[in-house]
Amino acid sequence: MSQTLSASTLLAIPLAPLAGSLLAGIFGTTFGGGWLGRRGAHTLTILGVLVSFVLSAMTLWSVAMDGARFNDTIYTWMTIGELRMEVGFLVDGLTAMMMCVVTFVSLMVHIYTIGYMAEDEGYNRFFAYISLFTFSMLMLVMSNNFLQLFFGWEAVGLVSYLLIGFWFNKPTAIFANMKAFLVNRVGDFGFILGIGLIVAYAGTLDYAETFARVPELASQGFPGTDWMLITVICICLFIGAMGKSAQFPLHVWLPDSMEGPTPISALIHAATMVTAGIFMVARMSPLFEQSDTALSFVLVIGAITALFMGFLGIIQNDIKRVVAYSTLSQLGYMTVALGVSAYSVAVFHLMTHAFFKALLFLGAGSVIIGMHHNQDIRYMGGLRKYMPITWLTSLVGSLALIGTPFFSGFYSKDSIIEAAHLSNLWGAQFAYFAVMAGVFVTAFYSFRMYFLVFHGKERYDQNPDAHHAHFSDEEPDVSAHGDPVHHDDHGHDKPHESPGVVTLPLVMLAIPSVVIGFLTMGPMLFGDFLKDAIAVDAARHPAMARLAEIWHGPVAMALHGFQTPVFWLAAAGVALAGYMYLVNPALPAAIKARSGLVYKLLDNKYYMDWINEQIIARAARGLGIALWKGGDQAIIDGAAVNGSARVVGMFAAVARRLQTGFLYHYALAMIVGLFVLLTWFVEPWSMWLGR
Repeated sequence: MSQTLSASTLLAIPLAPLAGSLLAGIFGTTFGGGWLGRRGAHTLTILGVLVSFVLSAMTLWSVAMDGARFNDTIYTWMTIGELRMEVGFLVDGLTAMMMCVVTFVSLMVHIYTIGYMAEDEGYNRFFAYISLFTFSMLMLVMSNNFLQLFFGWEAVGLVSYLLIGFWFNKPTAIFANMKAFLVNRVGDFGFILGIGLIVAYAGTLDYAETFARVPELASQGFPGTDWMLITVICICLFIGAMGKSAQFPLHVWLPDSMEGPTPISALIHAATMVTAGIFMVARMSPLFEQSDTALSFVLVIGAITALFMGFLGIIQNDIKRVVAYSTLSQLGYMTVALGVSAYSVAVFHLMTHAFFKALLFLGAGSVIIGMHHNQDIRYMGGLRKYMPITWLTSLVGSLALIGTPFFSGFYSKDSIIEAAHLSNLWGAQFAYFAVMAGVFVTAFYSFRMYFLVFHGKERYDQNPDAHHAHFSDEEPDVSAHGDPVHHDDHGHDKPHESPGVVTLPLVMLAIPSVVIGFLTMGPMLFGDFLKDAIAVDAARHPAMARLAEIWHGPVAMALHGFQTPVFWLAAAGVALAGYMYLVNPALPAAIKARSGLVYKLLDNKYYMDWINEQIIARAARGLGIALWKGGDQAIIDGAAVNGSARVVGMFAAVARRLQTGFLYHYALAMIVGLFVLLTWFVEPWSMWLGR
């Protein structure tokens, strides 16, 4: 029999990191006197996230083992007619899993930050921000209504703006955080339209009440069009997910978010902001199941993102940007799973991806520390003997990313590919091709980075920017107060392993990157763990049912995985990367010289930034100027405000001439007025009454 979880315990889970954030942000900075030192700031914030993780793990245990559930209101903000605006929690298998993933990855990032940000002036401020980020994401995943969902949705966007632009004296960081903020506003506009349609037609903000009205919503058409209302609602909601989860064409903000410090890159790209859209669509599965059109739209967008963003990872030389483009591609895989109604597979890949992607980002940060803030993989090489822990954990993360059998990424990634193959929705065949091709592409760029960084000839003394410019990619050129930062000349120092506070999170993340898929695939995909959280119409969308028929356990799946085309595509990608960058390193330059147009297209990121900045932004600016000049100045100011004032002034000028001050003038006016009344008004009325 299912149990009810404690409301006070659930409330403590998001409030613990919020308390740490407030204490570090107020008393650890100049705003509150700065009396809380660095040790105090990181201790309080880590303690808050640790408490949150422990309580989340206890909640997950109760949900998985005892069938415990919670869906209730914590606080009623206001009631407008029958519309209730509340703060409430919905905790089931999906929420409990997300809570544990968010808090565990956040805890590892907090610990890692002690070493990574040790020399930064904004140390305490950074800890306050990442704890606030954790609170925002927890409020999003724990919500039981659209109002709280939207609050968490916007809160993670706001804090990401602060974190991407953490080094606020660095122009590229300011441009990147503004870009992320504006692109997400585009997606959020669609998101709030979807919520507004739900409120207008369902009359509620509550998830359960909305899902209860799904048959009614699915039977209505959208006024003035041939579209079904449920299709419009789902597409609007997914546009919000396209912004948050960086789907094409709203993906452009995510690579530039690398301007923030590496710990926040791991937090944003692994377990929090970019997974919000995937989580939201999975939570809204009862709505999406009613519209094949919306699902096909989701499917095609995900397939485009999975394949074409992977191509961009091939030519990147910044170690963090290679991992960033792999995030884009893997988010595309998750979206493909959503599109074929394999929602549980999507959140399963979300979970496994969170661990190995956080591992890869933190591993990249460890390399940056060991390389004295050099980020260019062309000037690394041979780091295996200098950084053995970082090397081994990065290898684990790379093997999980490419879907090596028995690693966590294999179980989730192969399930997505098979679900796309078994789907009967429009666009499924294109998606299947995209995710299959993406296997080779992912393996190639992942091991290109791995071989260039950890194997081959040592090239760290060949970096032409070692003395000056290259520091700007990871460190600001000025301090938080605008003072110049003088970097030591580490250009020719040997690399070194990172301190234990950095390598410990790598080891802790490497463990689930290996085993979590093996342990959880059965309950999450084919058991009852997500049964009451996700709705699938198996008759119309049979991919998951067919997947269940061919699954015979994790061991059998992994052994069979060695015989599939997916494995050999990944192996071919690894082999080609090894040949091109270890055996025949002159080949990449030769290929680049012969593929000028293709390379230029990839180097310019399909010209999406150019289109946004030169066409869309200029068109928007032109429209804004037209509205300002024509609407605001000409119509509102010119006609409505100033025009009415001129009319009143003209009338007043005429009326002023009649105000002579002579009594006989006023008496004459009264007599004339009475005459007009008697002749024009009284006589017609008397004739009408006489009838």
